Amino acid sequence: MADAVSSRWKKLRGSIPALITPFRDGMVDHEALVTLADRQIRRGSAGLVAAGSTGEALSLTETEYRAVLTTVVTAARRRVPVIAGVSAASTELAIATARAAERADVDLLLCSMPYYLRPTQEGLFRHVRAVHDAVGIPLVLYDVPARTGCALSDETVARLYELPRVIGLKDATGDLARPHRLRRLAGDGLLQFSGDDATAVEHRIAGGQGCISVTANVVPGLCAALQAQFDAGNLDALRLLQRRLRPLTEALFLESNPIPVKRALHRLGFCADELRLPLMPLSTAADAVLAAELEVVWAAEECLARGAARVAGTQRR
Repeated sequence: MADAVSSRWKKLRGSIPALITPFRDGMVDHEALVTLADRQIRRGSAGLVAAGSTGEALSLTETEYRAVLTTVVTAARRRVPVIAGVSAASTELAIATARAAERADVDLLLCSMPYYLRPTQEGLFRHVRAVHDAVGIPLVLYDVPARTGCALSDETVARLYELPRVIGLKDATGDLARPHRLRRLAGDGLLQFSGDDATAVEHRIAGGQGCISVTANVVPGLCAALQAQFDAGNLDALRLLQRRLRPLTEALFLESNPIPVKRALHRLGFCADELRLPLMPLSTAADAVLAAELEVVWAAEECLARGAARVAGTQRR
């Protein structure tokens, strides 16, 4: 990997939300998206993923995709990096998507493996290499076989990391032995982010740099604090936060993401509870569970935010 690319991003770590894409009356709600993005940054998120799977990217038109990225880049104001999801079944479409993201001035790409087709490892390597060679910004690999139907092998990850602008991996497999294996194959420079909120702490302990998170959409302060407690070596506080967040995280995956997280944000007044078919609103039974867990954790999130605001006010004085 090129030294310049490595040095710029090697300290990227912490909680990075995979943002939803809010809709209202069938259109992208850009006002709500700005509010969500700004809230994430103010509450300690280390970056923003826009138009990923949580953002219903495959339901967006090309025009909407570009507009979502532009809105998030503008809202971020270079305070944190913006990472654009790149998901496509064909390499040609993935390249076009990556180029559109680069023109939108994002900082990084989150490159999913092509879904449905189930290519070989050599096909996956060539797919990512073609996307990599078509743009000039860094890539984070995204391995989520439960959605794509194909998995990156450790050896293919290490091989892709040899490309100049591949800098990391979002791993949604839940394989907690993998960070060690990948360090052995690729070295310590490969950034490894959990893509599984349920095992984010264990992944960090195993050597990861943070979590690209669904839960952080709802409680960004608590998710950022959890990562910060690990960095500070406060394992008791880390475990306390983990126990506090676990029931909410479980509720957010009672049905397919992003169905529950959109309902949660709607309950909190941040967006309409609107999805695009074939996704349907959260069921009544799951909603009752989510509402109960949300009420408990939301109080802790707001208490944390008030405390941070008081500290910031004291420092300004």
